[in-house]
Amino acid sequence: MGERFAVVSGGGTGIGAAVARGLVDDGYDVLVVGRRGDVLRSAAEAIGVECGRPGAVTAVTADLTDPGQVAGVVEAVGGRGVDAVVNNAGGYLGGDTGSLAGTAAHWRANLDANVLTAVLLTEALRPVLRRPGGRVVLLSSIAAQRGGGGAYSAAKAALHGWAYDLATQLGKEQITVNVVSPGYVAETEFFGDRMTPEGHAARVAATLVGRAGQPDDIAAAVRYLVSPAAGYVTGQVLGVNGGSVLGR
Repeated sequence: MGERFAVVSGGGTGIGAAVARGLVDDGYDVLVVGRRGDVLRSAAEAIGVECGRPGAVTAVTADLTDPGQVAGVVEAVGGRGVDAVVNNAGGYLGGDTGSLAGTAAHWRANLDANVLTAVLLTEALRPVLRRPGGRVVLLSSIAAQRGGGGAYSAAKAALHGWAYDLATQLGKEQITVNVVSPGYVAETEFFGDRMTPEGHAARVAATLVGRAGQPDDIAAAVRYLVSPAAGYVTGQVLGVNGGSVLGR
């Protein structure tokens, strides 16, 4: 059994899987959460084998917008103290915004997927967060800082305000709350089949380092924030974007 225990939502692919893999390397046991059970179980098994720690990653299937299914995550934790909650579930959800009803549905879907998932999972696990030393990390997006994503941008920006509030609440218990805000990251499912060679080139050109981000770049930031070395870092938004948006 690992020395520490983390819960990672959206942990089956892309950034979430990279975070889970990095935390296993750092000695954590990890519970990955998501809606696609087959993808989660495959990732859990593969990560354990790759890291030489079979069984270090377990999986639970849940739609984190549903409070009843979030209760299943708590059951899977089994009363174990949680050292880190990494809220990575979410994504850009399109929709028909040609009517007010369609616009309302589009906005609710993006807020549910990107904000409510994080709120419900974190609140459900709040009683078992390690005290002192617990960590909460929220995955946002460069879109929250520069716009361009409509309802998705607004939803990710909402995480920033909530993170500040939660950091204020939990600081007295020596629990930190921070946001990682990725820029363009290749090798994820975010864009699906929407990414073109021209779009990729334009996003790379917008960076100062001349390359796309990789899931491991984002995982490295998360690994730092959940580590003992980051105990004095809370209520912060860490941009990991290759310089596409400068810090402020």
